[in-house]
Order: sequence, then structure tokens, then C-alpha cells
Amino acid sequence: MSSSVGTATKSERTRALIRDIALRSFRERGYDQTTIRLIASEAGVSVGTTNYHFASKNDLVQELYLDVQQQHRAAALPLLEASDDLVERLGIVFRTGLAQLEPYHRFAPEFLSAAVSPRSSINPLSSDSSESREIVVGLFREAIAGAADKLPAEFDEDLPSALMLGHLLLALFWVYDTSDGRERTRRLLDRGLRLLKLSLPLVRLRVLRKPLRELLDLIAEVQA
Repeated sequence: MSSSVGTATKSERTRALIRDIALRSFRERGYDQTTIRLIASEAGVSVGTTNYHFASKNDLVQELYLDVQQQHRAAALPLLEASDDLVERLGIVFRTGLAQLEPYHRFAPEFLSAAVSPRSSINPLSSDSSESREIVVGLFREAIAGAADKLPAEFDEDLPSALMLGHLLLALFWVYDTSDGRERTRRLLDRGLRLLKLSLPLVRLRVLRKPLRELLDLIAEVQA
């Protein structure tokens, strides 16, 4: 047992237990069938204790978001070390991200229904989702920074956030993809990466930078 676990307080251990049970239930039962009462029962604590640590089920969904993206980062970083090609590195981030979502595919429509409202705290673009969202932005930033084929420095700040939004849109397509092994999603990603490989070198030409700059500014405004 690690020292951090050994020195955890009873409250911290209870919180970790509730979180672990909730995340397992989301994987096994989905969003709709996972309730605070069920989580409390399986944790052997009261509903009040569960609500003390997590005010609502959506707070636990945010823990799920973080868990998925932390696993995304753990899966992507070692693979990024093996390539310095920009588009290959971006593909690694997209593919490892989809792989972490796959265990939740059969329940994905439930999560989407709960998250689709702009007022939902589990909307991926909400302020509550910023921590998990920033993990994905950070991965795209890492993919760009470590590539041998550098883009103009003016795009370094905004391009990772635009790619994160692209990842969310790809995940939305994935939710509706009923093909075997999500083959349609994989084809869409492969075609998008091929197009990216053809078009990215063009942004090194000064005359063509303005359209991309305007596109990134527009995306930033959408996310604001």
C-alpha cells in the first residue's frame, strides 16, 4: 500500500470508494440506471454521506470525465514519443481518445442526452468540464510542440483548442456510429487526417495564413 493511501483520512477513503463505485456503475449500467441511492447502497454509506462528498450524480460524471481523460493521456504520451510527424502525432491523440471512450459506447446516448443542454453541468463545453477538457487541449499542444514539422508560431496557442473541439465532434459522430468496431468513425478520422496532411503545409505560406487565423478566431469565439 502506498504511503498516500496509508495516510488517507476516513473521509478521503469514503470519497474514493464512492467515486470508484460510481465509475464502475457508469461503465456497467450507464447514466440512467446509476443513481445516488444505488451508489450509496453499494458503498455501504448513507445517501447523505454520498451527497456530502458529491452533491449530485453529475458531479460524479465529472469524475468520470477526468478518469477517461487521465487514461487518455496515459495511453497517448508513450505513443507520442515514437513519432515526430505532426499528423501522425495528432492521429495518436484522436485515436487514443476514442479508445478510452469505447467501454461506454452502448450507454453513450444516455450521457449525451444528459449533457446536450447548454445549461447542463456535464456539457463538455461547460465551465465544470474545464479540467478534463484541458487535458485534451494539453495533449494536442504536446503533439504539436514535439513535431519535427513546425507550424508558424502564431497558431501554437489556438490550434490545440480547435483540435479539441474537433475531437468532441468526432466523439459525437462516434456516439451514433453503429458499425462494427466503429469502422465509420475510424474511416472518417483517417480521411480527415489525410486531408490535414495535405493542407497543413499550405499554412506556412504567408498568403494562406489569414483564412486559418480567421477560422481559429471563430472557433475561439464559439468556445468562449
